[in-house]
Amino acid sequence: MHGGRMGGRVGGRLVWVLVAAVCLALGLGAPALGRVQASARHPVTVADRDAALVALATLRVRGPDEHADAYERSEFGTAWADVDRNGCDTRQDVLRRDLVAVTLDPADACVVLSGSLADPYTGRTIPFLRGERSADVQIDHVVALADAWASGAAQWSPDRRERFANDPANLLAVDGPANEDKGASDAAQWLPPDPGYGCVYAVRQVRVKAAYGLSVASDERAALAAAIGSCTVTR
Repeated sequence: MHGGRMGGRVGGRLVWVLVAAVCLALGLGAPALGRVQASARHPVTVADRDAALVALATLRVRGPDEHADAYERSEFGTAWADVDRNGCDTRQDVLRRDLVAVTLDPADACVVLSGSLADPYTGRTIPFLRGERSADVQIDHVVALADAWASGAAQWSPDRRERFANDPANLLAVDGPANEDKGASDAAQWLPPDPGYGCVYAVRQVRVKAAYGLSVASDERAALAAAIGSCTVTR
């Protein structure tokens, strides 16, 4: 162990990472980015940025020859389960969290009929109306399930995979076309089209991967470091 002021600062950051990891693993979300309206453009503080870089350095870089079995969505359980047992499926939970001016179905208070999304990926305001245009707003896994599968989730139990797929700390309501464009991409292959959100997105990805012990590819690690390094930070 190293002493002195530098050791104290790094130690503090590692404590922050461990706290965030526990919160995420329990499905509680990391500080600031998990429990409140996740679409909002939360300012990234110096501590957030530095802690994310420390966490990124702890992630295992997998070799180019490491390959998991072919990914299947069914490996992560039924889509949008009710893992928190609140009576509502995860999609509806996230819509209620991330949309504003929400109207609920009078016959089923879980179901969001309409609302408005301040989309984090494009910076646009997107109206949501349940029905034929429901797909205008989609729920994105910030760390895509296929990416998680290749990064270590292939070795998890089915229950752990289902909980990961429904963890609100890894979910955002976003613009449908942007989500479809992202697909299963990692950060080396895709970042949000609005550069103003790239830093927050990268910090969130690192928090999730650190919490769940997922690995990164070498080019993915470089892309995450660059995105976090470009952050406009607040004190």
